[in-house]
Amino acid sequence: MMEALDPVALARIQFAANMTFHILFPTISISMGWVLFYFKLRHAASREAHWMDAYQFWVKIFALTFALGVVSGITMSFQFGTNWPGFMLKVGNIAGPLLAYEVLTAFFLEATMLGIMLFGRHRVSERVHTTATFLVAAGTTLSAFWILALNSWMHTPTGFVMIDGQAHVTSWFEVIFNPSFPYRLTHMLLASGLTVAFLLAGISAFRWLKHDRGLETMAGLRTGLTLAALLIPVQIVVGDMHGVNTLHHQPAKIAAMEGIWKTENGAAAVLFGIPDAATQSNKLEIAIPKLASFYLTHDWNGEVKGIDAFEGKHPPVAPVFFAFRIMVGVGLLMLAASWLGVWQLRHQGQPQPWLARGLVAMTFIGWVGLVAGWYVTEIGRQPWLVYGVMTTAEAASAIPATAIAATLVMYLLLYAVLITAYISVVFYMARKATLSAKPSYPTIERRQETQHA
Repeated sequence: MMEALDPVALARIQFAANMTFHILFPTISISMGWVLFYFKLRHAASREAHWMDAYQFWVKIFALTFALGVVSGITMSFQFGTNWPGFMLKVGNIAGPLLAYEVLTAFFLEATMLGIMLFGRHRVSERVHTTATFLVAAGTTLSAFWILALNSWMHTPTGFVMIDGQAHVTSWFEVIFNPSFPYRLTHMLLASGLTVAFLLAGISAFRWLKHDRGLETMAGLRTGLTLAALLIPVQIVVGDMHGVNTLHHQPAKIAAMEGIWKTENGAAAVLFGIPDAATQSNKLEIAIPKLASFYLTHDWNGEVKGIDAFEGKHPPVAPVFFAFRIMVGVGLLMLAASWLGVWQLRHQGQPQPWLARGLVAMTFIGWVGLVAGWYVTEIGRQPWLVYGVMTTAEAASAIPATAIAATLVMYLLLYAVLITAYISVVFYMARKATLSAKPSYPTIERRQETQHA
């Protein structure tokens, strides 16, 4: 049975599994570094202890997240050689230096300053420690800069020429600042901020429900909700701009995202449907006439190319179509929860218990939106690995399907254990912090004891 499996498909699934697991952690560490820097600045400005308490709690979660991000990233670099040797053979002159720049300018900075940030607070001055925190945050963002420069170039390759089957750089500026890079970098950094915002809000709401309602917990809750409320409208605007850019450079991806099978003017926005590749149509379709043309081309009668315009060179429609709707749905849910949370904190001083429970359930919802968006991006690029230059099949190795399938199973089992352990440890830290916190108000049991006395 294993011999009948497509080794290219298995290699794609394996890399997707590795990437899905890895991306969860840098997404948190990028923005968490800036939140920690914010906590330090608030403590320095106000000298209020609860800001440093918040820093001390969240820096532990940052350290755990950073460690898993580093370890999970190693397996991906191996796969460039084992599963995708054709990639480096053809475009290694571009991919190699960009990955090296990430290590030399970003990772080394993060790793060096991380030691001071985690263990040096009582060994160096507050100013030096705050500077180290800033440099760690800057390093994580710089790391994202280089990785997304490479990823964006793979979607919209510019600044190179092919010589004897290999890509050679003609302009590093054009390679790095390729047409989709500004949108992709901004979209990703905002997604990171939203992921951290709901992690802050969810864990703080968990502590609040456990009757830890001190200044530290409320600072985390208020910071998370305010950050989310500010970022999500910006993300919606940037997402629209990114969509217009994608329509120009990768129209096949847009056709799959929107479920548009036939090229037409005044294309409808499909709110729901079940894409059917066999009939080239959507079953149970619910659509709004002309709306897709309006938000994609900003013209009610603008032309939007359908799947029929890309015969043999388009992504699978169903996974891109559904992943896009999950991403949008998560964004709308984030908008409602954050704005409602900010309103309750401003007018009532505390969240309603039902909202707090909802925020706990949404602690890792940023991951859901992130992974859905990443699948839209990467599956939507198929069948290309480097758009218009190299297909995924051209880069694949000759490793037999049985070997790939065996390692894929091991990866999935390991990742399931690690992600379960990570989430468990984060909530364990929250429970431990709650138990060590001083009660800020009488609990029900203490009030009853007082009444009996």
